Amino acid sequence: MGKVVMYSSVSVDGFVADDNDQPGPLFDWLSSGEVPLDGSGELKVSQASYDYTRPYWDQIGVTIVGRHVFDLTDGWGGKPPGGIDHVVVVSHRPMPEGWDPEAPFHFVDGVEAAVAKAQELAGDRLVEVAAGDVGGQVLAAGLVDEVRMDVVPVVFGSGKRYFGSVNAQHLLEDPDVVIQGNRVLHLRYRVRR
Repeated sequence: MGKVVMYSSVSVDGFVADDNDQPGPLFDWLSSGEVPLDGSGELKVSQASYDYTRPYWDQIGVTIVGRHVFDLTDGWGGKPPGGIDHVVVVSHRPMPEGWDPEAPFHFVDGVEAAVAKAQELAGDRLVEVAAGDVGGQVLAAGLVDEVRMDVVPVVFGSGKRYFGSVNAQHLLEDPDVVIQGNRVLHLRYRVRR
């Protein structure tokens, strides 16, 4: 089974969005360089960010998100973001009325069931868990293997926390990756078991 990775861009004070669910400048690093990150030509990063991010993106088989993110993005129009094969949506509600049942989105009740479904779909590829409330729940359940953060030099002061509502201590190993890009610091930690 593939590794489970909690991931997001994050402010230096630990937020993935402001109080109104807006990311503000958290994704500015994705347009701060000269190296195309994908085929769209819209995402251009530094060479250091490309060398770190592109191989990671290529390994992702499934992304797990909460229903709130799904609703905010309108389900990405039924097409998983970034070329990912499947999205598992943690939700106590069924798929939206009129939603295409053939779209590669899977609605699952509970984080344990979501990780199991994602690992089944991903095979040996990575399972990415969006940081925030669902990511924090997956971490609290002991199901996260690695934490990746793209730390952006901005202070939000308040908003949606990277680890959601986690209220217990979780130890991480020392970072095994620390890479400086333009307007971002890429960090990777293994979760201590």
